[in-house]
Amino acid sequence: MLKLSGVIITFNEERNIERCLQSLVPVVDEIVVIDSHSTDSTKSICEKFDVRFIEQEFLGYIEQKNFALDQVKYNHVVSLDGDEALSEELQKSLLNLKSTWEFDGYYAKRFNNFCGQWIKHSDWYPNKKLRVFDKTKAEWRGINPHDNVQLLDAKSKVGYLKGDILHWTYQTYEEMDQKSEYFSTIAAEAYYSKGKGASALNIIWNPTWAFFKAYILRLGFLDGKNGFRICYQTWKITYLKYKKLRQLYKNKT
Repeated sequence: MLKLSGVIITFNEERNIERCLQSLVPVVDEIVVIDSHSTDSTKSICEKFDVRFIEQEFLGYIEQKNFALDQVKYNHVVSLDGDEALSEELQKSLLNLKSTWEFDGYYAKRFNNFCGQWIKHSDWYPNKKLRVFDKTKAEWRGINPHDNVQLLDAKSKVGYLKGDILHWTYQTYEEMDQKSEYFSTIAAEAYYSKGKGASALNIIWNPTWAFFKAYILRLGFLDGKNGFRICYQTWKITYLKYKKLRQLYKNKT
């Protein structure tokens, strides 16, 4: 029976980390927490559990998660963020997987909680994530802050697990607005470093299409007021990203 490593990156996750750890304990054979020098009680909460707690200055989302993979003992990994947890059904799927592992990686659906409401539509569900994988055959890639696990071989095979990754996102609209500013800045800087353009058309069209796709095509309106707020945030963060990217190019001229 294979062994699983649970790995988490954290920064000031005192609100969520205990729930995350409790969901991993019955499933994995080790837990490694990579913490970016939290200033709250994240460390003391983690120390209540049998975890390896490593403090590492934040390298960037992708870089930090690849660093984390280098720290685990076993090749088969369950990767969560500090504000996520395994549902009971997903726990059962993972326990079964220990004796039936077949593919190079496995997807699970992520179920997002926003301001106390579980969101069932828009881009938020089913939000498939490849979070269970053989670390010798995968790595974190993408453009910060939009990291994702990618299998290294185009011929790699993937499976799908029953159950959800439960994700507690923003608890207030104010928190969502602050994160929109933060993540759009990171995304703009990452796009700039890769030489991606930011035309006036990008600033107008990309946010509009993002909102339309999430709210209309993916039925975000069925989640009511919070569904609208989420789709509006999708518009806003896309708009800010391209606006800030355009400003970066102007600052360099």
